[in-house]
Amino acid sequence: MAIDRRKALLFGSAAALRFLLFSAFPLLPDILTGRAEISTPVTSFKRLQEGLFLYTHNVSPYDGGVSADLNFKAPLLLPLFTLIPSRLFFLATALLYTFADLLCAQSVIQIAESGVTRSSRLFTSPRKEIKWDSIAVGAAYLFNPFTIATCLARSTSVFSNCAILYAIASAVNHRPAKSMLALALAAYFSLYPALLLPPLILLCHDESITFKKPNASITSSAIKLSSFFIGALSWFMIMSYLLTGRSWEFLQSTYGVHLLLPDLTPNVGLWWYFFIEMFDSFRQFFLGVFWLHLLGYVGGLCIRLRKQPLFVLTTLIGLFAVFQPYPSIADASLYFAFLPLYSHIFPLMRYTFFAMATILYATLLGPAFYYLWIYAGSGNANFFYAITLVWSLGLSIVVGECVFAVLRDEWELERPEMKGKDVRRI
Repeated sequence: MAIDRRKALLFGSAAALRFLLFSAFPLLPDILTGRAEISTPVTSFKRLQEGLFLYTHNVSPYDGGVSADLNFKAPLLLPLFTLIPSRLFFLATALLYTFADLLCAQSVIQIAESGVTRSSRLFTSPRKEIKWDSIAVGAAYLFNPFTIATCLARSTSVFSNCAILYAIASAVNHRPAKSMLALALAAYFSLYPALLLPPLILLCHDESITFKKPNASITSSAIKLSSFFIGALSWFMIMSYLLTGRSWEFLQSTYGVHLLLPDLTPNVGLWWYFFIEMFDSFRQFFLGVFWLHLLGYVGGLCIRLRKQPLFVLTTLIGLFAVFQPYPSIADASLYFAFLPLYSHIFPLMRYTFFAMATILYATLLGPAFYYLWIYAGSGNANFFYAITLVWSLGLSIVVGECVFAVLRDEWELERPEMKGKDVRRI
């Protein structure tokens, strides 16, 4: 089997950079783990260590009381980390998270090589010749500062992102069973990836028609793939049930935290401050409203952008980075991994500089505002929440610009005489 030297050089340099940072700055991972921008209550490595301590001392992390309020991790993660000897824990976790990043990059490269972003069963872009090399797409992910910071902080978001990318890579490479299994694993780690099921089914269906079953029905494909997804997720749940001493208490800690938002630790999202100020009598109503808002994008995007299910997945990932209950820069890095795949629509985007400047502004000032609030005492929660609003604004502009560019790309295919002309809404 021939070795791709460019890919080997890319992976080697990315792994070397991570090992260099882990070894040269041994205190840096603990510092990053405590950052609100990187670690959330559901992804924090410190929370994982606390749950691991309880698990290794034969105390259920989901038994109720203080331990259940601290540990929001999926039960199957705990035995995985107990296999690591304590004296090699730092080195082994560095290896594990670096390997997960490389696996993510491999999935991104496979998606780029498939060419589905430019030409699919129902749509072929008139700008399909414009593309980034697959190795450049992988490099954009591996050397993204957000990706590196997430790896160094050892956030459990890495595992969710890895499963999502592997699911999409399997779908475009005509492996629907592996795709559903990987998405079930992502949903098991973090609840929100389950919302990616409808567009992923559409993607798997389109790929199966193109390469295997030209007469396959969308209904039969949806039933079959949904059943496989539910079966795989149920298997993970049953394994967790047996692992926790035949108890379902882990459901409240692992998934109830997403649905009910009991932990209002500050993060880069929009939920925490809103629900701090919320009267308890209105809390359940607005929890439903916020989740319905997030759920509403799935159907609308799947219908309007039916010709490009992979772009629906990309857009939903970007929206999740803004509107999910506990977002972090790891979610933004996952969305940014897909943007180079759509380089053919970059010329159609209008406010790229403003969006990138806004994100850079929030990235640089976010830590400063958090310091003024928490450590210096010269600010309040409004300081940090204001900069998270700027961060969300920047991501929202990028998502909106990408949707506009893709719709304009489709429109120019239908109306080639309008290519290059300005469009004004009347």
